[in-house]
Amino acid sequence: MKSYIAFAKKEFMEQIRTYKLFILLALLFILGMMSPLFAKIMPDIIGSMDFQGMEIKIPEPTFLDAYVQFFKNISQMGFIALILIFSGLLSGELTRGTLVNMVSKGVSRSVIILSKFTTAALIWTIGYLISIGTNFLYTFYLFGEHSVNNLTLSLFCLWLFGVFLISTIIFSSTIAKGNYGGLIVTFIIYGVLMLGDLFPKVTKFNPYTLTSKYMDLLNNKIDIGDMNITIIVTIIVIALSIIGALKIFKKNPL
Repeated sequence: MKSYIAFAKKEFMEQIRTYKLFILLALLFILGMMSPLFAKIMPDIIGSMDFQGMEIKIPEPTFLDAYVQFFKNISQMGFIALILIFSGLLSGELTRGTLVNMVSKGVSRSVIILSKFTTAALIWTIGYLISIGTNFLYTFYLFGEHSVNNLTLSLFCLWLFGVFLISTIIFSSTIAKGNYGGLIVTFIIYGVLMLGDLFPKVTKFNPYTLTSKYMDLLNNKIDIGDMNITIIVTIIVIALSIIGALKIFKKNPL
């Protein structure tokens, strides 16, 4: 346990020294603030465009538009940034060979994998909470009091998919060599899941569904129970990814 805490602290300090922590937190803060602002001014932006005589009527924006924009921004720019920032979480140290000394000094490989996963998940959680808080406060400022259907579940689904991506990055880094091997494999998996969302028969078993059903949840067009299978499958995949990473990492030479 002591080695786990020590290595987790080392990981956290590494994220600070490389500015990755600040970059992710700043980006998520900006996305949280930008979402309600963008929803508010979008009608004015479109109204100022010249459509060659065509009249386009745009409904007055509401607080729901701010949340839709928030989910869209996180599920696109937010997750891409998450993958890029944590892509070298394990592969970077494997390439540089910095883990050899730690393992030789008694740090177990299981501690390395688990501490990297939990540290990245913690940073993602902190940044995500900052983004949620910023979005809520700015939406309240621009639109006043509001109430959103299934908001807690929708936010949880988005958070869980972020954790899923972190576990995928770590697993991918154990099966693909080089600085960019894990990044490429992660993007391939991400792309396959996106394509899988086009097939209704596999949707409920696809972790990507957690990011694509926010409109139905916010508009109360889907039964909350319908998301249970997707959530359970995603949690199982996260667990299997970490277990797989532990087994492969123990066998791989440093």
